[in-house]
Amino acid sequence: MIKVEELEKFYSTEEVRTIALNRLSFEVKEGEFVAVMGPSGCGKSTLLNILGLLDDPDGGSFQFNGIEVSGFNERKRANLRKHNIGFVFQSFNLIDELTVFENVELPLIYTGVKAADRKARVEQVLEKMQIMHRRRHFPQQLSGGQQQRVAVARAVVNNPKLILADEPTGNLDSSNGNEVMDLLTELNEQGTTIIMVTHSEHDAKYSHRIIRMLDGQKVTENVLATY
Repeated sequence: MIKVEELEKFYSTEEVRTIALNRLSFEVKEGEFVAVMGPSGCGKSTLLNILGLLDDPDGGSFQFNGIEVSGFNERKRANLRKHNIGFVFQSFNLIDELTVFENVELPLIYTGVKAADRKARVEQVLEKMQIMHRRRHFPQQLSGGQQQRVAVARAVVNNPKLILADEPTGNLDSSNGNEVMDLLTELNEQGTTIIMVTHSEHDAKYSHRIIRMLDGQKVTENVLATY
């Protein structure tokens, strides 16, 4: 599903040029659950932004389902992103002024799904995430674990092929964090490919494979389980 070769990303100021990704190469097959680890500043977030089609690499190749996408313009990137990729963030990124139902419904509005279909799909995913009873509540009325459940529901309501998770348990206690990791594992077992950036060795053990980065490069790769 994902293939990057010699991927490069630079950030420049008048005084210094920072290498965020340094000829990074790896593949992620459909149905895999891959954890990406490394110290702060090693390029993990930059990589996730490129894989999520939120940023362009400065060099190298990035193929998504066999299609070279590194040269796509913003319109093409946005179209591919909204139909194929779901995002789960550490900070939840829910809209405070919208209810749980409305937050989860938002991606379906962007992709032009009709109102009746939206209602059915949102209710289905809220039931699946065990948060249906909170559908009329606002994010600030929920616990951290409940907010992340809503964020996961929003990420999967469009049935994406790929979920990109950026420190998905970073703002949660261990109990709620384990619940979120169990949810991601269940989604993966149902066929969704997951790439997760994490500092947590505990969370990384839920994955099939751990890629460790340093200074924009892959330094080690550990296979934990087959899939």
